[in-house]
Amino acid sequence: MSDAMAAAPTRRTPAPHLRPSWISATMPVVALVAVFVVWQLIVWLTRVSPTFLPAPGRVLGRLGHDLAGGGFIVDILATLGLAVLGCMVGAGVALPLGYAIASWRLVGSALTPLIAASQAIPAVAIAPLLALWAGYGLASKVTLCALIVFFPMLLNTVLGLRQVDHSVLEAAYLDGAHGWSLLTHIQAPLAQRAVLTGLRGGFTLSITGAVVGEFVIGGSRGMGRLVTVAANMGDTTGLFATVLTLGLLAVAVYAAMIGLEAITDPTRERKS
Repeated sequence: MSDAMAAAPTRRTPAPHLRPSWISATMPVVALVAVFVVWQLIVWLTRVSPTFLPAPGRVLGRLGHDLAGGGFIVDILATLGLAVLGCMVGAGVALPLGYAIASWRLVGSALTPLIAASQAIPAVAIAPLLALWAGYGLASKVTLCALIVFFPMLLNTVLGLRQVDHSVLEAAYLDGAHGWSLLTHIQAPLAQRAVLTGLRGGFTLSITGAVVGEFVIGGSRGMGRLVTVAANMGDTTGLFATVLTLGLLAVAVYAAMIGLEAITDPTRERKS
């Protein structure tokens, strides 16, 4: 009897990373639907005025109306373009600076305290100075967005490069790898995941950076302008529709970065 039980196949629960991909894809949708359901229940039970909390159906209807108008799309594209420019500038500074900090101890000792201190300064406080120095145009808003996305990119770049196994580096040195060849063939591939994680966090924050720039510095287009107009007019429904759009934009950017990681690192799913 015991031999028969031992020979019988056992049913095992699949590991989380072996579950069908559609389950992972549908879970965010389920969570979003749950948020809308709870939101609607709060509106029904409390009978709160739409001035304070509009119903989700009302917000979605307003969002559809704004999207059909066409101008809303232009504002979305303006904010998205500003976010992309800010990320490019931020990454262009953060990646080489992170390499310098990770590679040379004196550079790290000199710059790390200054960079950490800079994170204590609110972006809203820097915005008027940027507007004064660079004007109320695109340059000041791109700079502000770059400053907001800069730190997570820099931090993860330094972390990824410092976590590269020293024995691997020593072996590469013995094989004649130095400088650029060491970076491209050894350090960059091994630090890739940490760097991409920093880029993902930075690109997601870029939406916030772009809106803060538009909100504080101003402009004729952008989601930050819509937030300002809706707040000044007491248009709570329009404000909720704009905030919902910003959240969806951030999710789209995050998903795009996840896709980029999967393309550049095909073994990512198997490793996780």
